[in-house]
Amino acid sequence: MRLMLSFFSAYPWHSVIMLLALLFAGIAEGVGLSALLPLISIAIKNDVGESANTDRQPANEYEQMVIDALQQAGISPGIGVLLSIIVLGVTLKSLLLLVAKKQVGYTAAQVATDLRLEMLRVMLRSKWEYFIHQPIGRLTNRLATEAQRSSESFVNGATVITYLVQAIIYGGVAVAVSWKATLTTLAVGSVIIGISHFLVRMTRRAGKKQTRLLTSLLSQLTDTLQSVKPLKAMSKEHLADKVLATETTRLNKAFRKQVFSSAALNAAQEEMFAIVVAGGMFIALVKLGMPVATVTVLAVVLGKMLSQLGKVQKQYQKMVVGESAFWSLKDAIEEARQAEEYLGEGVTPGLETGIRLDHVTFSYDPGRPVLRNISIDIPQGQLTTLTGPSGSGKTTVIDLVIGLLKPQDGHVLIDDVPLNKLDMRAWRRMIGYVPQETLLLHASIAHNVTLGDPELGEQDAIRALKEAGAWDFIAHLPDSIHSTVGERGTKFSGGQRQRIMIARALVHKPRLLILDEATSALDPENEAAIGRTMEALRGKLTILAISHQTALVEAADCVYRMENGSAVKVRGTHTT
Repeated sequence: MRLMLSFFSAYPWHSVIMLLALLFAGIAEGVGLSALLPLISIAIKNDVGESANTDRQPANEYEQMVIDALQQAGISPGIGVLLSIIVLGVTLKSLLLLVAKKQVGYTAAQVATDLRLEMLRVMLRSKWEYFIHQPIGRLTNRLATEAQRSSESFVNGATVITYLVQAIIYGGVAVAVSWKATLTTLAVGSVIIGISHFLVRMTRRAGKKQTRLLTSLLSQLTDTLQSVKPLKAMSKEHLADKVLATETTRLNKAFRKQVFSSAALNAAQEEMFAIVVAGGMFIALVKLGMPVATVTVLAVVLGKMLSQLGKVQKQYQKMVVGESAFWSLKDAIEEARQAEEYLGEGVTPGLETGIRLDHVTFSYDPGRPVLRNISIDIPQGQLTTLTGPSGSGKTTVIDLVIGLLKPQDGHVLIDDVPLNKLDMRAWRRMIGYVPQETLLLHASIAHNVTLGDPELGEQDAIRALKEAGAWDFIAHLPDSIHSTVGERGTKFSGGQRQRIMIARALVHKPRLLILDEATSALDPENEAAIGRTMEALRGKLTILAISHQTALVEAADCVYRMENGSAVKVRGTHTT
């Protein structure tokens, strides 16, 4: 029950309320059951409708104890009174179970929400090197599937406790009636549960396999969905289907093992428990000559006790199916937490003179440097463009400037202050970033620009769209900035989408604007238009751009050509 202990430590008050409700529900049911033996005895020894003869000798010490308790309370133990006690006990039990189940449901919803938020937050706080090595499908699986399965495991674990409390109450009543019969039944029931426990182990293995296969399947599925267009264009979608079908078949086999073990446990338990109860009644009535009333009550409470113990094992079996998902998710959260990025609380940056990469060396893999002892100056208020072939380290330079990566040698300086001495949060708030991909949301233009930031209003969005040169085509739309962009911005052309992306980068008034190959997918006309936009922004803020095309090179104040890990200035006041 390590899983439930983990949940209880995370949600102590929720757990206390649930356990207290379950405990009192069990006590209420026990009170109701306590009236069962006297009721049956009275019904057997008296005609229906007549008052009970309270002077008769009870057949059992437990029956006498109940009758004495009622008489001390001033209650005559008649049939009507005993039936009322049973009904009252059932009613109280139902109400308290409702409270407990409501608490379980609320907590289960909170479990899924908290796990998702915790996973998302630690991933977003992790170092960039760690984040880029995490497949999107794996993260999606953790946020959706594993969090939900963890929540379901909590519900099943809470149900285990519910049935266990009820079994203990039934056992307590049975001990009061006949401790010998109870111990014998418990011994036989334990043997049955022990014999069938291999089915629980089978389910646990199937659950672990499901966790592994779901992670693999969703990772591959995400990659495939992102590549649907080229696959269909080349008539190769059958290859993706083949890979996914193989993974799905393996997952199906794990599900079949789980279903079989659950069904087998259910069938085997009920059969064996029925034999135990029937055999016990035969021995008690025929061989031992016990009173019918006593045997009937024992059959009821011991049968319920065995039934609840069986349900404990069945619910435990359901719990272990999702248990591996919970521990997998917790391991992933801890792994991401270990890779948390330290943002520090250093000097507040200003960007008054510029940025400099001073003899910087960086490599992703030891012995294979991407940048070798390079020095680059990015003057404040000017447009600096990096050119060069793919793989020459241009994006790496940008990641170093942002602070997503840290150089192995050399320094990144902001106004001659090393980047690692600055308040990194404050520095990144000064940056507007435009990626190569136009990552628009299926929402309004205004929301795509502000991203729902409560500190930014409609006028801020309009200002940014004007600065990005996008207001001319947006102002003539029927709903203006409230028009939706469509899935991934499909209602607009590539150049229009890129201008909206530039407006998103400008809306919070950055000091540094970074364009990471933002014009690479545009035609010459749109590229030239964005080049003119950058010229208009020059002087108002510092611009760092990556481009293979001519517009941003021609508009630049400084141009560096990068190749084979070096950077050479081809335009500027001096050569590096």
